[in-house]
Amino acid sequence: MEGQDNVKHLEDRFVSNALGTWVFSQSVGIVSYSCGNKRKSLAPIVFFGTTSTILHIIMGITASEREHAKRQMQLLEAQNSPNDGSLTS
Repeated sequence: MEGQDNVKHLEDRFVSNALGTWVFSQSVGIVSYSCGNKRKSLAPIVFFGTTSTILHIIMGITASEREHAKRQMQLLEAQNSPNDGSLTS
């Protein structure tokens, strides 16, 4: 049961990391819209929109990988630390 809780926690953290960069995407969308409106062209909206989406995804995945690596290090440290000093066979 504990393993399922860990998986659910990791899934929740992945979603929060992926959604946590929405401010970046929104700000780029506003800037690209204003540039496109000024130039009377859709090119800035398309360029900045796709670039923003790609960066949004990369930043979310990177944050999740970093958190996963941190969790793995904690688990390895817990495995390698002596339990209570007594040896059992």
